[in-house]
Amino acid sequence: MDVAEFQQWVNDYYQNRGWSELDIFIRIGFLAEETGEVARAIRALEIGRDRPDEVTESFLNNRKALVEELGDVLGNVIVIANKYNISLEEVFNSHKEKLSKRYAHK
Repeated sequence: MDVAEFQQWVNDYYQNRGWSELDIFIRIGFLAEETGEVARAIRALEIGRDRPDEVTESFLNNRKALVEELGDVLGNVIVIANKYNISLEEVFNSHKEKLSKRYAHK
């Protein structure tokens, strides 16, 4: 599946679930929450959680959790992009251009 197909799939899935109708500020809150879960997953991978009330997971399980959380972040980013009719390809190209100009070798 390419990026445009995935963006459309997320759009359709979220619309079918009624999730696309949420206020944009609620969506931003979800994005912030999911970003925190990415941080938690990275912490588990890098230094562990060190909590007696949690089971220590294997590297592979922690990596799988990070993949899932990154997907949740991406899903929220796609919903935001779709709201403003922005393709991920446009985002990728804009970001690449910005960084290329900013850090161009002189």
